Order: sequence, then structure tokens, then C-alpha cells
Amino acid sequence: MVSLTDFLRYNRQIMLPEIGESGQEKINTARVLVIGAGGLGCPVLQYLAAAGVGTLGIIDFDQVELHNLHRQILYTDEHIGMPKATTAGMILEKLNPNLKYIVHTEKLQLSNAEMILSNFNFIIDGSDNFDTRYLVNDTCTRLKKPLIYGSILNYEGQMAVFVHNGGKNLRHLFPEPPNAADVPNCNLNGVMGTLPGIIGSMMAHETLKIITGLPTLHNELILLNTLYWSWTKLSF
Repeated sequence: MVSLTDFLRYNRQIMLPEIGESGQEKINTARVLVIGAGGLGCPVLQYLAAAGVGTLGIIDFDQVELHNLHRQILYTDEHIGMPKATTAGMILEKLNPNLKYIVHTEKLQLSNAEMILSNFNFIIDGSDNFDTRYLVNDTCTRLKKPLIYGSILNYEGQMAVFVHNGGKNLRHLFPEPPNAADVPNCNLNGVMGTLPGIIGSMMAHETLKIITGLPTLHNELILLNTLYWSWTKLSF
């Protein structure tokens, strides 16, 4: 049963007939891991913490840098040089102190991926490289963990849900990772600062829908061009 404090805090989403108190209870008991506390991870973490996700895991081995600040708005100048995961956890605890935050400052790799991911019910991939994306995908596939996937570049973003309700995974869409030398990245090609906020919010939104049993993407990839506001949904 939702406590009075939780009802007062989350009543605007509890009022939704598709959510209600039972949906809020599902949110309160959910265990979600966010991989990457960068451009995508920041808005995902902020919205899930605000929504009351009971246990939020954060994994990122990087530190806050000056060039991060135009899009990773969880951080400020005073956080430059500090570990992203630890800093994110500290800030989110002020946003919603009623949750449990599990922070990992090590790099996600083959030797620790299964151990870390197995402690969570839902996985969100906000990483920025294909090695990590395929490692996360393959681990979620083995563990049968729903995976919310997003990526961004320039003015464009993608989002999909993998390994949910018998759904396909990343390798059904892209069987093998591309050659790293052939892949454009934000370091060389840039990204509009607001884009991660848009795609990250969509990822958080889809995660809450999965947690509460609402209709979600199924074997579909969303392609969003924010320069011309064109939207495509591809089935795979």
C-alpha cells in the first residue's frame, strides 16, 4: 500500500487510471540500472528518481569534464574532476532521499557485467560505444532482463526496447557491431545539448511504462530527427 508521504509526492502520476496506487507500488519496488551517467543517463536518472523508482543503480567509470556541462545538466562547474557515478548518486539523493542508490565506479566489462546486471530488474543503456552496447545486450539476453536502449548523434536519436515480453535484441537489428573507425561519434561530430534530454526523457518514460505494465515498443526502433522533426518507427 502506498504511504501517505508517497501519495502526496507522486499523486499526479497515481491519479492516472493506468497507474494508480498499484502502479506506484511497482515503481517503488523496481530495481533499475542505468549504464552511463552522461548525456542520456542524466535525464533518465533524474526522471526515474523523481518518479520514485525504489532502487536506482548507476555505473560509470568516467569523471565530469567541462565539455560535458552543456548537455549533462545534472552536473555543475563544481563537479568537474569528480566521478560521474558518485556525483550523480549524491545529487539524486538530494532530489529524492527516499530511494536506494547503488553506485558502481568501475568500467562495465565481460568479467563483471553479469554480476552487476543480475541485481536489477530493468536495464537502461545510455552508453556511448558499441563495445558496451553489445556487452549489455548480450548479458541482458542471457539473463532475460528488459533493456531500454538509446543513442544520439548531432540532431538525431534512436530508442528501442529489447528482450521484453519475448522481444528481440540488438543483434536481431544489427547482428554485429560496426568497425569502430567507421562509426561517427559525438567527440568528433558534436551533438545539440538538448538532444540527450529529449531522448533520455523518452527512455525514462518507456521504462516507467514497462515497470507499470503499459504498452511499450516491441521489436520496433524509433528514429527521431530533431532538426526537421521527422519521426520514423521501424519494425524488425
